[in-house]
Amino acid sequence: MVSSTLIIVGGFLIYIILYFTYGKKIERDVVRASDDLQTPSQRLYDGVDYVPAHKAVLFGHHFASIAGAGPLVGPAMAMCWGWLPGLLWVWLGNIFIGSIHDYLALMASVRYDGKSVQFVASDLISKRTGRSFYYLVFFLLILVVAAFSNVIGTMFVKNPAIGAASIYMTLAAIILGVLIYRLKWNLTLSTVIGIILMVIAIWLGPKWPVTLSYELWMVVFFFYIIIAAAIPVNVLLQPRDYLNSFLLYLGIVIGFLAAVFTFRGMEVPAWSTFSPVLLGNQPTPFWPAIPLVIACGALSGFHSLVASGTSSKQLAKESDGLFVGYGGMFTEGMLSTTIIVAIGGFGYSVIKAEAAKAAYNLTLTAENWGALYTTTTNALKLSPPNMIIESFTAMTAASFLSFIPTTIVKVIAGLWISAFALTTLDTTNRLARYCLTEMLTPAKEALGSVYEFVTNRWIASLIPAAIGIYLAWSKQFSILWPSFSAANQLIASIALMTGAVYVAKKLKSRFSAIAIAPAWFLWVTVTCGIIWFMAVVMPPSIAKTPGAGWTLQAIMAIMLILNIIFIVDFVKSRKNG
Repeated sequence: MVSSTLIIVGGFLIYIILYFTYGKKIERDVVRASDDLQTPSQRLYDGVDYVPAHKAVLFGHHFASIAGAGPLVGPAMAMCWGWLPGLLWVWLGNIFIGSIHDYLALMASVRYDGKSVQFVASDLISKRTGRSFYYLVFFLLILVVAAFSNVIGTMFVKNPAIGAASIYMTLAAIILGVLIYRLKWNLTLSTVIGIILMVIAIWLGPKWPVTLSYELWMVVFFFYIIIAAAIPVNVLLQPRDYLNSFLLYLGIVIGFLAAVFTFRGMEVPAWSTFSPVLLGNQPTPFWPAIPLVIACGALSGFHSLVASGTSSKQLAKESDGLFVGYGGMFTEGMLSTTIIVAIGGFGYSVIKAEAAKAAYNLTLTAENWGALYTTTTNALKLSPPNMIIESFTAMTAASFLSFIPTTIVKVIAGLWISAFALTTLDTTNRLARYCLTEMLTPAKEALGSVYEFVTNRWIASLIPAAIGIYLAWSKQFSILWPSFSAANQLIASIALMTGAVYVAKKLKSRFSAIAIAPAWFLWVTVTCGIIWFMAVVMPPSIAKTPGAGWTLQAIMAIMLILNIIFIVDFVKSRKNG
């Protein structure tokens, strides 16, 4: 039986070795990063969006923004196939797709004055490509708001302590921002104070829980993400993401040590069945559906939007790019690996314990795991976030870290999901604001005062927030998550193709194949996955929730059309040199 120790140590070694070999080679021979070139944060400093950040602070913002709920929830859902398929998708996706995608998106944007990856595609491929890409991205950002709001809202209703701790963490981050940027205190001293405030927030969560209904949490999120997306980045975005990153590091360290020293074999089978019941309660084939389930962790199109949206505007020097972009993706992969080990080693026991408490007639065995995993967890109200929290807590309790109180471990595990999903929410809304402004710029003169009104940072933040929260209001996780995932992975394939064109045309490098080959594989997989999802999963879901169902189906259809337009333009650009 494969042990948790072997998997977690093996993953760690893979990431460390490849960062200092493959990653450094790409930095040196492909991108040719140079600190002699001034970055946009220096040349275009404006105190709002273009603000140079310390490498550690920027890594915190970037990592917290890209991580979100994706690398946690996706692997938990993918356990229906067994622990091995999801693990291989995470590791191979990290190495050959995700890390290259993130780094190229970041550095291409840096060389384009911090412009978005959509802008880069418009310049290098065609204007029509750029327009199509902008709409694809805008739809993705709306779906991120919808899916992540649903995940967080559901968790806060079930675990009021986590909702409360998230609020206290936000207040702590604002204080940290004042110390760093207003009072100009030493970064180390400010960080120590921020971490102390974070610990207090975690401790206060169970003491002073916040109990609200799902709908009321949606209203709170609506106003929160509008405000967070419109105010300067150094008021909340930078300090909160920086502070959150320490929480994530803490969780990874606890998870890593627990996984290493439990010496636990995997309870969950390595492989169950090719098409277990999962998305929309329909039989879900591993291929091409896997990218619709593991939305992050292996790779993510959203990362290119963060890299070229906020991170590229804060990069202080080009040599920081590999650490932030490439290293951020590998760290996210390590996070997903930890979740797979936790549920693989303890998920079966968690389900049995919950079934005993609920007097549920458990029929789940290792042999029928793939057939009944989703059905059983739904019946026990063990949503993916709750499976993560319970499995992580059980793994910690089984190790030498058992002295940590169970309530605190659960809050930390819950904050993994909520704090980073909230980070992703407001970063997403800020990116949607950028995207909407860039989409309308060609019509600036024709629109006149309408352009000025719509692109006002408050109005431009309100529009995607309103649509996303409307979709989240339906509570339809089974279609919201794969819709977001499909859009996310589609953007990844397109962004990676754009990166390949950048390498070939701008950098004049012969190494563009490192991006083109995996991009084509991903594009074919995701396109087939979207067609399957629209044909199989969406019709019964539309019958249950027509409003949200038809809205999502329309968005997916438009994205599929825009996707075809992009690939046609991409092929033409390659033929034309």
